[in-house]
Amino acid sequence: MALPVRAQVLYWSLAAAVFLVLLWYLGPVLLPFIVGGAIAYILDPLADRLEVLGLPRSAATAIITLVGVLALLLAVAFIIPLLVEQMTSLVRAAPDYFNALRDWLTARFPDLVEEGGLIQTGLADLGEMVQSRGGELAQQIVAGLFGVVNALVFVVVVPVVAFYLLLDWDNMVARIDEMLPRDHVGTIRRIASDIDATLASFVRGQLTVCFVLGTYYSAALMLVGLQFGLVVGAIAGLITFIPYIGALVGGALAIGLALFQFWGDWAAIGLVAAIFVSGQFFEGNILTPKLVGDSVGLHPVWLLFALSAFGSIYGFVGMLVAVPVAASLGVVARFAMAEYKDSLLYRGRDPQAAVPPRMEPVDPAHVHDAAE
Repeated sequence: MALPVRAQVLYWSLAAAVFLVLLWYLGPVLLPFIVGGAIAYILDPLADRLEVLGLPRSAATAIITLVGVLALLLAVAFIIPLLVEQMTSLVRAAPDYFNALRDWLTARFPDLVEEGGLIQTGLADLGEMVQSRGGELAQQIVAGLFGVVNALVFVVVVPVVAFYLLLDWDNMVARIDEMLPRDHVGTIRRIASDIDATLASFVRGQLTVCFVLGTYYSAALMLVGLQFGLVVGAIAGLITFIPYIGALVGGALAIGLALFQFWGDWAAIGLVAAIFVSGQFFEGNILTPKLVGDSVGLHPVWLLFALSAFGSIYGFVGMLVAVPVAASLGVVARFAMAEYKDSLLYRGRDPQAAVPPRMEPVDPAHVHDAAE
């Protein structure tokens, strides 16, 4: 006999509360394990394909781990130091850009930017804020990535966790399936399958889109000669998961920097704009339809809310778990809505049972014939 609905809600609510409490108290400790688990989840389809080609699971896992470690070492040796250097330089140069913008507006639109006016005061305050908070912001970004745990421990633990989870992924899934309550195993499997499909479409597909576009933007802007091209490309690629926002923010930042750097060289400025136009076209017509698809089910507003809420409460660890939690809640909400629409509360009584059958009008001629 299945448990009453009230008891089921109580148990699942307690499980959710325990998860949130553990995330609150053990967030810094869980960080390398969450990252390692995410990497294993993302790479599991690749390991399955290598198994189909004839490799044992251990060999497939070893090859994937070796390639990943080499890519990480190359990034740490070459890309990350350059990215941090450009980010620091951009933060330091930001006040000069704001001052130049204020002088340009003052020279061309003196009535708009009058002394003590709203725009001039706003630009001055914004420049001072960037100058005073910019260095702190850069330090917080680096600290958010590596300050929660020791960087060396993080770099060592994450590959080890990812290796063992990837090696034993299928066995773990099978053991979890054995622990599901038998009365609801079909429903839970269906919901878990929908969650996996959503995460596979969004996390695996969207991460690939972000990586491809970030690489394209960074490489193209650096080839054009934009001073902070690597940082701008990385920012644009990082927020590409929000439709149009990545291209708009990255394009506005790149074109603004290009106007200061290439003023008068309209060909270079046009190339910078063309980079983002072509990137947006490539993303909208090729990358996203092929890698993400239309059945993601994660609305950008809901995703932003989840990232903001979990990030403000749990910090960097919360931002990592925000996407799977948002996807899971979205799938559960759609399942609950489907159940509600199929319930008596929504449909009311069966229309066929509640309404008597419609009586067709009787032709008097037929009655007369029947009487005869």
